[in-house]
Amino acid sequence: MNFELTPEQRAFSDSVRRFGQAHLASGALERAHARGYPWEVARMLAEQGLIGILVKEEDGGIGGTLMDAVIAIQELAYSCPKSADIVQAGNFGAIRTFAEYASPELKARYLPDLLAGRTLLGLGMSEPEAGSAATELKTTATRDGDHYLINGTKVFSTHSADATAYLVYVRFGPGLNGIGSVIVDRDAPGLQVGQPSTFMSGEEWCQLYFDNCRIPKSNVLLGPGGFKKQITGFNVERIGNASRALALGRYAFNVAREHCLTRTQFGRPLCEFQGLQWKFAEMALQLESAQLLLYKAAVNGENGLPSAFDTAIAKLACNQAGFQVANEAMQAMGAYGFSTESLVEYCVKRTRGWMIAGGSLEILKNRIAESVFERRFSQRAN
Repeated sequence: MNFELTPEQRAFSDSVRRFGQAHLASGALERAHARGYPWEVARMLAEQGLIGILVKEEDGGIGGTLMDAVIAIQELAYSCPKSADIVQAGNFGAIRTFAEYASPELKARYLPDLLAGRTLLGLGMSEPEAGSAATELKTTATRDGDHYLINGTKVFSTHSADATAYLVYVRFGPGLNGIGSVIVDRDAPGLQVGQPSTFMSGEEWCQLYFDNCRIPKSNVLLGPGGFKKQITGFNVERIGNASRALALGRYAFNVAREHCLTRTQFGRPLCEFQGLQWKFAEMALQLESAQLLLYKAAVNGENGLPSAFDTAIAKLACNQAGFQVANEAMQAMGAYGFSTESLVEYCVKRTRGWMIAGGSLEILKNRIAESVFERRFSQRAN
């Protein structure tokens, strides 16, 4: 058992950190508060091989490991928290599911531009009446000759305001086995992208309306019975979510630490006050504990998809540590930490959102309990 990165991983980590410091750190504050997807950064990261890390080489990707992707997210976040979102979008979530299950035809049509940072794949999963209860989705896909007609509504869709195409969860028929997914281009006839709404973090999302939205049958990603494959792939997405949450907590910790080393009150540095010393000791404990659980999930998933237990407990620990540490860092910095002139308040808002997105803390606890008791606990009323 070795708790250190390998020499190759350390070299990769150092190179990503140097790149971030040289090209992203100076504009981090402005970038965090800017609206819209930073396409120029996406193309820059693609040129550095930081998009498509988990995509097979024969499909145009890097063919790297989960640990490589975790390292890339965390190292970039230390220089520019928002840029970590681009690494997430380019390696986890919709693109990971797409690269795993798409037909050769779909890969040839979409992957080159996705991996070059020229296009972006959004995810359409949640609906007005189907959030955590994802299997209750009502958006349908009905065969019409060589096409499918999509009808329904999606909400809170990741990157929906900027995406050029969407991976949409749909119902081909009744029951769990009737659920699958399709790829829908933003300009597909019958798709209306609603006006942007804003989360507390400043991120925007648009409601997606499908009214006899017509797509070719070749745009089916996973047909009936594909839901379990999609949810298994969703476990991988949770590693990306956990990586960002923890990285932003550590970013805030580092900023607050420097502040307490240099800021003086009552004639001495803040770090000499025992109350703050204990606060930072507790923050360090949370960060280090969550980091080990994250690494465990990533390493255990190298020879296949990680287990639901590993990803659930890692996301739970990282979500809690990321938010609590960022929040305590803001408290330690006082008014400056609360100001938009510091990225610490941005880290607080972003980490708070990830305690909901990608599996809420309560749903994660349900999954962990199922592993503990080795049985399923249905949440349905009947």
